[in-house]
Amino acid sequence: MTIHDTLTPVLILGVGNILFTDEGIGVQAINHLRDHATLSPGVELLDGGTLGGRLMDAIMSCRRLIVLDAVLGNGKPGDIYRLEGEDLRKSLGFRDSMHQTDLVDTLIFCGLLGNRPKTVVLGMEPADYRSMGTELSPCCAARIPDLAELALRESKRQT
Repeated sequence: MTIHDTLTPVLILGVGNILFTDEGIGVQAINHLRDHATLSPGVELLDGGTLGGRLMDAIMSCRRLIVLDAVLGNGKPGDIYRLEGEDLRKSLGFRDSMHQTDLVDTLIFCGLLGNRPKTVVLGMEPADYRSMGTELSPCCAARIPDLAELALRESKRQT
């Protein structure tokens, strides 16, 4: 038996601060999945909030990681992005997730400790991430089902 035999096949991780409107897009998408989705066997959901590096145990316990987050990509509010591989590193310059630095560093540390899962970031362009409030902006709230559906499709992809 190898370490990969004991890992969760897919972890869908929502990150963000739900106290700053659209900063909480990833967590709100996880809540939507919990309330409305039927997950395939081997797919787990996790509300990672703003835990950053403290998510290493969960990340190291999976083969594939799908991160849901607010991503600044210079698009229109509600635009959805898919980032992977080198785009995770390049995204720091022009499609920067608000938690991306923590994520990239955490993935590097996970690799050093023995398991860096294949990672995809599914992000949405926020309309407002500076105002305090627990509700998403209307345009982003309307796109949460689309982001959640994309995460479900991603979880079924064969790699």
